Amino acid sequence: MARGAVFLDRDGVLNQEIGYIHRLEDLQLLPGVAEAVRRLNEQGWFCCLASNQSGPARNYYGIDHVHALHERLQKLLWDTAGAVLDAIYFCPDLSRPEGGVVSDYAGWTTWRKPNTGMLVAAAWDHDLDLTRSVMVGDKATDIDLARNAGCYGILVQTGFGQQVLAGRYQHPSQPDYIATDLQAAVEWIQTHLPPPSHAP
Repeated sequence: MARGAVFLDRDGVLNQEIGYIHRLEDLQLLPGVAEAVRRLNEQGWFCCLASNQSGPARNYYGIDHVHALHERLQKLLWDTAGAVLDAIYFCPDLSRPEGGVVSDYAGWTTWRKPNTGMLVAAAWDHDLDLTRSVMVGDKATDIDLARNAGCYGILVQTGFGQQVLAGRYQHPSQPDYIATDLQAAVEWIQTHLPPPSHAP
């Protein structure tokens, strides 16, 4: 039976928003994030990263650096609270009009938020029910993605979340909930949505 997932944006949701991260050691978890992810793990939610990462397309760093950042992210989550991301999906692509300059990644793609490619791929790969899933992010594109994919959408007030609320970004899609941080988002998920069905 298909299970529900919690899709998590990366920068500003799991780790501190500092722009493009050129040094691995600069990736640092936000307070309480590891414990929040562990609670989702314990409840049986499929926890999945879904993140636009256009650094390779912009020629800021190579694709291997993005993988290394995600290895560090997983290690920090585990070492801090025994938390695990079940899968990681990210989009390194960016069209040339938007700033993509590296030919391997300079193009339009269905994976770049708010397009649904990452979530559809995750659902196909891991037997997930998107209608019972949640997208948690700090940008308008995360909420637009949730609407496009038929998910619930939660906007956290960490990262760029405050700027979205201040009207600095277009935000035609309204979130189902506005949370102060990931811990508050998990509280809402636990109290408003049924537990995910899954086989142990």
